[in-house]
Amino acid sequence: MGKKREAAAGDNAAQELLNERKRRFIEGDRTLWIIFTVLLVISILVVYSSTAKMAYERSSSMTTTDSLRQQIMLVVMAIPTIFIFHKIDHKVFFRATPLLYYLFVILTVATYFIGSTTNGAARWIAIGPIQFQPSEGLKILTILMLARRMESRQDTINTINLLPTSWHLRDAKQKRILTENTIPLLGPVILSCAVILPAHTSSTVLIFIVSIVMLYIGRVRLGEIVKFAFVMGACGIVLLSALSFVGVGRGDTAGGRLSVWVNEWVGSGEVDASYELSDTQRAMIAIHNGGLVGEGAGHSTSRAVVIHPESDYAYAFFVSEYGLIMALILILLYLWIFFRSIEICRQCSRAFPALMSVGLGLLITCQALLHILVQVNFIPETGQTLPLISRGGTSLLFTTAAIGMILSVSRTNQLQRIENERNKTR
Repeated sequence: MGKKREAAAGDNAAQELLNERKRRFIEGDRTLWIIFTVLLVISILVVYSSTAKMAYERSSSMTTTDSLRQQIMLVVMAIPTIFIFHKIDHKVFFRATPLLYYLFVILTVATYFIGSTTNGAARWIAIGPIQFQPSEGLKILTILMLARRMESRQDTINTINLLPTSWHLRDAKQKRILTENTIPLLGPVILSCAVILPAHTSSTVLIFIVSIVMLYIGRVRLGEIVKFAFVMGACGIVLLSALSFVGVGRGDTAGGRLSVWVNEWVGSGEVDASYELSDTQRAMIAIHNGGLVGEGAGHSTSRAVVIHPESDYAYAFFVSEYGLIMALILILLYLWIFFRSIEICRQCSRAFPALMSVGLGLLITCQALLHILVQVNFIPETGQTLPLISRGGTSLLFTTAAIGMILSVSRTNQLQRIENERNKTR
């Protein structure tokens, strides 16, 4: 009788905990919720302060108040977005991924023909008064597509060949490798990189890096990954050169940025009266002016000097106002997102949610690191924004959706643990 009562009591306790979890409005990893909230608050502060120079620019039709109102509206839209996505079961994402992926491929290609052009890049599609970048959604869906394809091959993925082993592609063995491994697994990555490359080289590199890491985490043999990376790198250079030669895409822009970056590292350092600072040099000056504790919120003297302090150089502006100490904490927050996604990945019982969570966490963290490395001139200018902080509605909402998907996996893991504990007491 005693054992039956203990089992019943444990079963009731587990059921009550399960019901409580279902009644909660906010579920999933609490640390991710806190990081998300902190970054949104920082976004409002940075965008409002950095756009103060608009009041003095005659060419600008937007005031500081307009910019603040717009960013607050985007933050307000982000809040229901993350709530909705974190309540959706990851099985829904699994089923919807193929359709959404090919839809966003089509939309991304369509931007080259009917899209709006800003700063020489055609990346936006206008739907009434709203403009959005399909490539931002395609980056996320590429991660989901790769995770989906890798799950179905987990039993043999550590033994398969990703690419044909010879150039005799008509051979039955090579055809089988192409149709069963190369096209299903690597096809989405190759297709996404191909359609994004003409408009945004750095986003192509970002997708490629994240995909390589996902393949490694998914137990693909290292030799196969290295071979794929070499082939993709070579093809990317050839394609970018060809596009630049025929005057299509932003090959010239990428080449120009690389040339400026190399010159800043190996140049003689001699300047004359006509010398003009590059965008990255302006950003480094802003970082220097910030020092350890910063010039104070709203008191940065660099806002009128740094180009696009609200977007492309948001991190440099943040350092100028809040200092290096707060800037290091900001970097830790982005790294924390990745570490939490790894922990959530370890708790998963299936490959798709595990790879999806770690892939999306890596995507957000890598984008943040690419943005930051540009500010200190470690890599050439990329145009990557600072996730959840830089001004821009498409990036903010899609990054919010990505975090919502990670929280969805975390929420499912929590419910599964409760269910397992209840089964143990029976």
